[in-house]
Amino acid sequence: MSKIYEYVRHPRAEELRASRPVHTQDLRRTQHSNPVVRFNARFGLRITLVVGTMWAAYIFTVLALFALPSAITQGTYFVVVWLSSSFLQLVLLPIIIVGQNIQAAAADKRSEETYKDAEAVLKESEEIQKHLLAQDQAISDIVSRLERLYQHLGVPTTPAES
Repeated sequence: MSKIYEYVRHPRAEELRASRPVHTQDLRRTQHSNPVVRFNARFGLRITLVVGTMWAAYIFTVLALFALPSAITQGTYFVVVWLSSSFLQLVLLPIIIVGQNIQAAAADKRSEETYKDAEAVLKESEEIQKHLLAQDQAISDIVSRLERLYQHLGVPTTPAES
């Protein structure tokens, strides 16, 4: 008896086996062919790593507070200007970057877990495929035995012979 089913492996399964999940740090290490772009990327990353800390937020808070007495003496309008342009921008910028770094780390962790889940599903499907192939072989063996038994007994095996 011929095979009941011919398994064709999906090409993505081999790609998955040969790769690993992409992390934020992998994107940071990407090499650019243009030296200016490469310099700008490294310089921007360095500034972001320095400014994106809570210590930078504390330093910016102290720095912004130095201008507060001058803003108070000039009146309410200047206090609002100081609050919106100096204090909030200086202090919130590093805090937002810290939050984004935490979110990026969480996204990397989710990516890693999703990759592991996909790998586990792939392994499980391979085991299912092996099981199905074993069942196909067993079914083929049963059909062959039945055909031999029918031939031995002289019973027709096809509808046309009935």
